[in-house]
Amino acid sequence: MKLWGGRFESGPSEIFERFSGSLHFDRRLIDADIRGSQAFARALEQVGILAADERGRIVEAFEAMRTAAMAPEFFSGAADEDVHTLVIRKLKERVGALADKIHTGRSRNEQVSLDLRLWLRDECDAIRARIAGLMASLVELGERYPDAVIPGYTHLRRAQAVLWPHYMLAYFEMLARDHERFGEARRRGNLLPLGSGALAGSGFPFDRDAIARDLGFDGVTANSMDVAADRDFALDFLYAATATMLHLSRLAEDWILYSSEEFGWMELGDSVTSGSSLMPQKKNPDSLELIRGKSGRVAGCLHSLMMTLKGLPLTYNRDMQEDKEPLFEGADQLRGSLEMARAVARSVTLASSKALRAVEESWVTATDLAEALARSGIPFHQAHQLVGSLVLESIRQNKKPADWTSVELAAFSPRFTPDFARLLSSAEGMKSREIPGGTGPKSVAAALAAARGRLAALAQ
Repeated sequence: MKLWGGRFESGPSEIFERFSGSLHFDRRLIDADIRGSQAFARALEQVGILAADERGRIVEAFEAMRTAAMAPEFFSGAADEDVHTLVIRKLKERVGALADKIHTGRSRNEQVSLDLRLWLRDECDAIRARIAGLMASLVELGERYPDAVIPGYTHLRRAQAVLWPHYMLAYFEMLARDHERFGEARRRGNLLPLGSGALAGSGFPFDRDAIARDLGFDGVTANSMDVAADRDFALDFLYAATATMLHLSRLAEDWILYSSEEFGWMELGDSVTSGSSLMPQKKNPDSLELIRGKSGRVAGCLHSLMMTLKGLPLTYNRDMQEDKEPLFEGADQLRGSLEMARAVARSVTLASSKALRAVEESWVTATDLAEALARSGIPFHQAHQLVGSLVLESIRQNKKPADWTSVELAAFSPRFTPDFARLLSSAEGMKSREIPGGTGPKSVAAALAAARGRLAALAQ
C-alpha cells in the first residue's frame, strides 16, 4: 500500500520503486515508529478524531506489533516503500479500515523526524553507557600500576616522565568530553516535532506539550518549516561520534606503538590480537588497527550527511532520505569500537621495568633540572642553555643521567649544587609537579579518586 496516490493515473515504475525504497535500512526505526504512532493515536482521541474504544484498539494493535517486530520473520517478504508504510499496512491487517484514521493531521516528514529523534535518544543513552564503561576500564588499568613511570612523548620523542595512571587519565578526560557531547546531542534532539505537519503546521489543534510529555521529550520544536528541513540533531550525533572515534584512534595508535618490539613496554592479550598466515612469530594488534581504520568510516558518515544537506532549499527534499544510512553506520561502528576498546584495555599488561628503563636511558629529567635552576634564581633561558649543554656532553660521553655524580655535576658547572643530583631520578622530578592536573604522585592519586567519583555520578 501507499500513503499517497490519488493524484496519479498510474503507479511508479519498478526501477523507481527499487531505487527509492528504504525499508531495507529504515526498518530499524520500527520500534520508534510504533511508539510515536501510539502517542499520536492518543492525541487523535483528544481532538475528537478517534473515539476512546478506537484509540484503545489501535494502541493495543501497535503494542502487539511491537512484540511481533522483534522476530526477524516479521519483515519476511515485505515490499513496502518504507518502515512507515509497513507499519500502517500491518495495522490495517489488525484493525481494518480504522487504520486509515491514524495518519489524520500527520505528515511523513514530521513522522520521520520523530522516529529519528526517538531512536537517537536511545542511541545516545546506549553510547554514553559504553563510553562510561571504557572510562572505568581505563581507571582500573591506571590503578593496576599506580607507581609505574613511563616516558611521555612530544613529536614521538621522549620528553618528560609521567606516572602511568596520569597517562590513563588523559584518555579518561577525552572520553569524559565525548560523554558530555552525546548528552548535548541528546538534549538538542529531544524536542517533539509532531504537530509541524509537512511544513506549515498541523490543521488540528493538538496539545503538542501533552504529546511531548507522553513521549518523554523536553519540549516542542518552535518552527514547522525548520522541522521539515532540520537534521542538525543528526549532525550533532555524528560529530560526537566522530570526535569519540578520533580519540579511540589516537589511543589505538599509542598502544600499537607501545606494544611493538621497538617500544616493548606494553603487552596486549591474546584475546584481542591475531597471528600471521605466514610468519609464525607474529602477534598483531588487529583490534586496535581496526578501531583506527573505522574512525575514517565514521568521519566519512559525518561528511556524507553534511554534503547531503549542503544547499538544500527549504523545506523537505527527498535527498534527506540519505540521512539514515550514514547515521546508522556511524552509530554501529562507534558501538563496536567502544566495546572492542574496552576489551583491549582489560587485556593490557604493562612491563613497568621496561617503561622505567626507557625513562632512565633518556634525558626526560632535563626539564626538572632546568626548572630547579630557575627556582634557585637563574633566569630560565640561561638554565635551559646550561642543561642543554649537559645533555650534549652526556651524548658525547655516552652517559645516562644516573651516570652523573653530584661531584661531576658540580665540576661541569658550579651552579649544580649537590642537591641537584637527586633530580636525575624521574621519581624525584615528578614530585615538583603536584599542581592540579600535573603528574605529581599526590596530584595523580587525587585525580584517580576524583575520576572514581565522576564515574559514580555518571552511573546515577
